Amino acid sequence: MNLSSVVLATLLGIAAAFALIIVLRPNLTRSAGGKILTFLAFFILPLLAGWAGFNQHMQMAESTQFCLSCHVMSDYGHSLYVDDPSYIPAVHYQNRLVPRDAACYTCHTDYTMFGTVRSKFRGLRHIYIEYFGHIPQPQNIKLYTPFNNRECLHCHLGARPFEDEPSHSKKPGEMAQIKDNQLSCMSSGCHDTVHAINSLSEASFWKPKE
Repeated sequence: MNLSSVVLATLLGIAAAFALIIVLRPNLTRSAGGKILTFLAFFILPLLAGWAGFNQHMQMAESTQFCLSCHVMSDYGHSLYVDDPSYIPAVHYQNRLVPRDAACYTCHTDYTMFGTVRSKFRGLRHIYIEYFGHIPQPQNIKLYTPFNNRECLHCHLGARPFEDEPSHSKKPGEMAQIKDNQLSCMSSGCHDTVHAINSLSEASFWKPKE
């Protein structure tokens, strides 16, 4: 149990105990101390518990386990084990170029609640579809907008393998275009094999040693 869970459980327990005292002894609310206790039980502590719960959820939403908890995302999780260095997410995951427990969030930092207001509304739409709508097939899931080079550069920018890579400067100004997101890292001929879940049936997979 992490710190947020402990804080949340503690706040809810204290709030419930105070509320129970007030229900059993309503006369307490007539005194100044009783009014303060009521204010704490029904306003301050629930507000703090809500904050702790939100903080805990935000931390959980960054985890790979959370992202892959939806059945429709299972193929994307499977693709992290493809034994082929051309699969960009797989090579990053297997070689610990991204933290495995936050692999999805590391490369999709602007997704749903972590992005713009528009992204947050898209996240609400995802929740609606999960419970009331028609969930699309995994191969039909597409990014709303082209993948932004920012997601690559927040790790690779300034790193010697990236800066010294000859293919990043084959043409004048090419490196500047990459850094300004004018030339996509995912453009054809570069790093264009991502999850490629449509070809998983033909792939071989890496099996980590336990």
